[in-house]
Amino acid sequence: MTHPTIHRATANDAAQTAELIADAFFTLDATEWLIPDAGERARVLPADFEIYVDHALTHGEIHLIKRADGELVAAAVWFAQPTGPLPEPDNYEEQLVAACGAYVDRFRTLDRLFEDNHPSTYPHHHLAYLATQPDRQRGGLGSALLRHHHRQLDHFGTPAFLQASSEQARKLYERHGYECLGDPFYLPEGPAFWPMWREPQRAETGSGSR
Repeated sequence: MTHPTIHRATANDAAQTAELIADAFFTLDATEWLIPDAGERARVLPADFEIYVDHALTHGEIHLIKRADGELVAAAVWFAQPTGPLPEPDNYEEQLVAACGAYVDRFRTLDRLFEDNHPSTYPHHHLAYLATQPDRQRGGLGSALLRHHHRQLDHFGTPAFLQASSEQARKLYERHGYECLGDPFYLPEGPAFWPMWREPQRAETGSGSR
């Protein structure tokens, strides 16, 4: 799939998008730290991700790649981040407890780490999730989704931010113009995340400022 067609998600895509992200992230060190038991992880992750997918439909945008038969194979979830923190999802604490149950304290720890390591002084777009169906990974779909949104960001002079959850992901984002913002941060006795920033790439005007 060299030039995939990219669609913008609607509310009808929310559940399928959350399932895709859960499948793509299932074996990440971070999700194994959150929920060590694989059976519980398979149950909890889709419900947790759907909270943020629903939120992005209001406070951001979600781009999808589907097969001809309608099966979802890749997704990028972006938030339009103003100066200061993004508003939480409605009834977030109640939703988090309902989704995560006994694991909710670990998810709260992750939330605090993400918030503490997120720049808030300059408006930007935040890539919350970039996910590809496991059997379609390393096929260029994630890169296609990045290029699609980066064209918009570059046109309007908007920076981008993300928190890479693996060395492999960090290297992918570096190829697309992201740079690390200092040292990685770590979950308690757990894996690392790399905060990364991308300045808009505009040949005639140069890069923006953070």
